[in-house]
Amino acid sequence: MDLPYYHGPLSKRDCETLLLKEGVDGNYLLRDSESMPGVLCLCVSFKNFVYTYRIFKEKHGYFHIQTAEGVRRQIFPNLKELISKFEEPHQGLMFHLVKPIKRTGSCLRWRRSKIELDGIYENSGSDYVDVLP
Repeated sequence: MDLPYYHGPLSKRDCETLLLKEGVDGNYLLRDSESMPGVLCLCVSFKNFVYTYRIFKEKHGYFHIQTAEGVRRQIFPNLKELISKFEEPHQGLMFHLVKPIKRTGSCLRWRRSKIELDGIYENSGSDYVDVLP
């Protein structure tokens, strides 16, 4: 995958560190899900919290993003179009995508970050959120 904001097998904790260190709402990146093989996570910062949305690949190469029950499922032909859609405000994310956090090296060689969060935020026990209608 040749997207500069795709970080591969980045841990949830390291993802939060990267997204929250600048304190900017709308920082985002893509990473592999730790709990669901083959699923991607779109992670977005908002008010010192990281919201994570699962992205599933369809049979024919199309992608859809996890949505709240009752919300029409959105399917995209590729990840670039999915990202482009959610860069616009009011598309169902807690906050629209503003600034991609680009990886600095090969995503396959990611190593645990030594950056500490120093208690600048508090996350809930839930790892994932539903997209709002």
